[in-house]
Parts: sequence; structure tokens; C-alpha cells
Amino acid sequence: MRRGNAKWPLAILLLMIAAIAGCSAAETGGPPGVQRDGAEKVLTIGNTIDNVTFDVHDHGNTQVESIHVNLFEYLVKKDGSDPSKKLPGLAVSWEQLDDMTWRFKLREGVKFHNGDPFTSADVKFTLERVAQDPSLIDYSSYSSIKQVNVIDDFTVDIVTKQPDPILLARLSRISSGILPEKYFKEKGVEGFNAAPVGTGPYKFVKWVKDDRVELVKNTEYWGGDPKWDRLVFRTIPEATTRISELLTGAIDIAVIIPPADIQRVKDSGTTYYTDLESARVQSLLVRQTPGTVTANPKVREAIELAIDKQAIVDSVLGGAGVPTQEAIGPGILGHLPSLFNTNIYNVERAKQLLAEAGYPDGVELTLSSPASTKEVAEAIAAYLTEANFKVKLEILEQTVYKQRDNSNTFKELALQGKGNSMFEAPLPLEIFITENAKGQTDYSNPEVDRLLKAAAVNMDDKERESQYQKVQQILAVDRPRIFLYQNKFNYGVNNRIGFTPRADEMFYAEDIVLKQ
Repeated sequence: MRRGNAKWPLAILLLMIAAIAGCSAAETGGPPGVQRDGAEKVLTIGNTIDNVTFDVHDHGNTQVESIHVNLFEYLVKKDGSDPSKKLPGLAVSWEQLDDMTWRFKLREGVKFHNGDPFTSADVKFTLERVAQDPSLIDYSSYSSIKQVNVIDDFTVDIVTKQPDPILLARLSRISSGILPEKYFKEKGVEGFNAAPVGTGPYKFVKWVKDDRVELVKNTEYWGGDPKWDRLVFRTIPEATTRISELLTGAIDIAVIIPPADIQRVKDSGTTYYTDLESARVQSLLVRQTPGTVTANPKVREAIELAIDKQAIVDSVLGGAGVPTQEAIGPGILGHLPSLFNTNIYNVERAKQLLAEAGYPDGVELTLSSPASTKEVAEAIAAYLTEANFKVKLEILEQTVYKQRDNSNTFKELALQGKGNSMFEAPLPLEIFITENAKGQTDYSNPEVDRLLKAAAVNMDDKERESQYQKVQQILAVDRPRIFLYQNKFNYGVNNRIGFTPRADEMFYAEDIVLKQ
């Protein structure tokens, strides 16, 4: 609304500045401040961590996968609102021939970004590589695959070593991004990391370590012309900086909005806030190695009783979570309602248990946490201190934390958020099998081993559900992890962007729209 001629020179000047800033941002990979006809359409997303690798088989990180899904494609895709529903991807159809054989008909006319045609040979190479190399991080999630048989250029049979009730779930996540066999073998892992190639709607441009990954539209994409000209995934671990970048328009979407900043995002006039319950569960990894104080079950129970989970959800997370004592939440086979939305906080009983364990004057332990969950770690440390624990709190930068995690060198406690990209019980539960727990929690329970190994090959969903529920009941007592809460994953979004969160936490750019 015009309020006087004196305002016009300033308004014109501001429009000129905005236009110039828009051009500069587009040239540097950020979002243009003003979208005009012919302007490059750039989508910029602020993540908390950097890309780890472009070797899809050698990482297990959800934010990294959220970049990769635009570059690499799966045989089958998860539905964004109902991850249990599977949709065609690079496979157009599939059928189960017997308990251990699945046949997939592949999409024809698909090309990799370097021009090579996509065929059955690429599927065989991709899946057999991860299924046969124990040195790869995601090997355990695919080792059930015995072999992939090429029937013809666009038909494959995937044969498992034993019945695998969740094979489709495996094929819709991280390590199932199809790699180009010929190109990958020519380049090797290092060469592929420098210039990755997939079949997705966006192609690799550059990776500036600890800063950004840039992709551009694949003009020869089999699915039609992609919506965006350029995607930029920026690495902004510091929450204050990430929120500032969002509010000033330097990024379009910011992940993990701290409770203290939610209202700012809602009230800014240029951004909005959105969240969705995820399959991610926050927990404390509890070392049970003989000789550690947490090898004592009374100490572990005292730790859980000392923590007011509901207060952490309400006060630290701003309500963005649900207290829990289990590894999986509603909607996943094996969920046990009696362990969900529970809070067993009892500080006096925690003190009593600690005394019964032989520590009437308290005991020392170390709690490690990534910087992204610093506030939660501080709250937990305060609760433990109140129950007579003497807590050494380690707040680690993400790269250092990840190194410690990969090398299994945490001490008594480590705060960890674990996603569930399969939306199936084995991913969060099979880490408790004795051989998988060695070096990490060093937990061992023969009944847990028996139940999980039986469930892994059980094609009867009702029986399998009962097996997983029994495991959850045992874990709630043994506490190799102390489950704290199921997360709500939240985002701040620029008003110019139409974005609906997905339960799998992915950023499929083709589902994100420019509104203005």
C-alpha cells in the first residue's frame, strides 16, 4: 500500500538490492531472492552434517541419504506418507517366486548420468557388492542376499540365503541406490567419490567438504524434466547459524529447529515451521563390558529411573517427542504399546539401587553426546547428578563423535539418535545379537539371539510380531540401550517453498515445490 511519495526511492533501492542479491545467490548456489522468468531455480537445504561419502554402501546416515536419493535411485521406493507401502522405482514390478526368490522387472530406457544404459548387470553388481563385502558399513543389512541372477537385460532374480520377510524394505533404502557397474569399476571408490554417477533426476556438480554438495538437473531423466535447476545441500552444524541462514533467506529449508527458535521461525513473516513424528528413537548406549560400572544391572536401572523423560520432552524438546522404553514406535511390526509413551522416573529409587549396587556415595561415569543434542545431554547429566552419579559430560563435534562411534570407543554412556530407514524391526533390534554387540555395548542374551534369528526368517507376520515384542520386553529389563523418546523431526521452511515432511526424513526434490 502506498503511503507517501517519500517512500518510493527507498522501495526502489530495496528492490534493486534484492534483485542483485538474487543473481549473486543463484551464481553461488544459494536460492535467488526473487524468482523471475528465466531465473535459475535453486533449492538450498541446511543439514547439520556433511556428506560422508558417495559410496552408498559405506555409510548409515539418514541426512546423507537425504542427499543421495536425488542422485541415486532404488528398485522400489517408500511412499512418503506410508513407508510400509512400496512404489515402483527402477523396478516396474516384482513378484515372489518362492520363499527365497524374488523376480524384478526393470525399467527400460534409463540412462546413468554418464550416458551408460541401466541394465540388470548394474543391479547385480550393486547388491552383490554390499551383500558380499563385510568391510562395508551396511553389509549386515544386505548379507541375507545370496546372489542376483540376470535373467535378461531387464529382469533379475534376487535370491536370499534364507527366507527374508523384509527384502522389499531393504531394497528401498540407503545401500540399494543402484550404481553403474562399468563406471564404478573403472574409477574405483576414490574416483567414484570424486565424480559420482547415478540415474536420478539430479547430477553431481561438486562437493566442498564440510561446506556443501551441489547437484544440477538431469535433462535426460527418464521421469521427465526435474523441477529445480540446482540443489544445494549446505553443512551448517551450529543451530544458531542454521536458523539465522533460514531467517535471512540464505537457505530454503533448515533441519532440526531447537525449541527456543520455533516461535521465531513461526513469527518471522518469511518462514514457517513444520514437523512430523519420525521413526527415529533417541537412546543411551550403555556399555556392558565386564569391569565397567554399567555392567551392573542395578546401575543401569538406576540410570533410567534417574531420568525424567517426559520433562526432557516438554522442556528441552518443546514437546517434539514421545517418551518410550522401546526401540520402535507405532506403525512398525513389533511395536509394543505397553512400552510406549511411558516414563518411570523415580529418583529416590535410583539412589537406593545405586547403593544396593555398592555405590552408596555415588559412582563416576562418562556421558558422550554429539553437539546437536547438547541440551538433552546436559539435562540427562543434571538428572543423573541428582541421583548421586558423578558425570563427566563429553560434547563432541559431529565428525569426532562419528569417529568414536565407528571405532566403538565410547565409555559408559553415549547419547544416540537412531533412525529406521527400513521401517522394520530388524534394523534397530538386530544390533543386540551377541556378535553384533561385540565391541559396542558388549551385550549378550541367548534368548534375544534366538528370538531375533528366528524372526529374521519367519514369513508369518503374526508370529514375527510376537517374537519382536518379546525381545523388546527383555531389552526393557536388560537395558543395553536406555530408550528415551521417539523424535518428531522438525523443519523451518521459507514461505516460497511448499514442503511436506516425509516419515523417512528424505528430501526428494521432486516433491518440493516453488510457490512463487
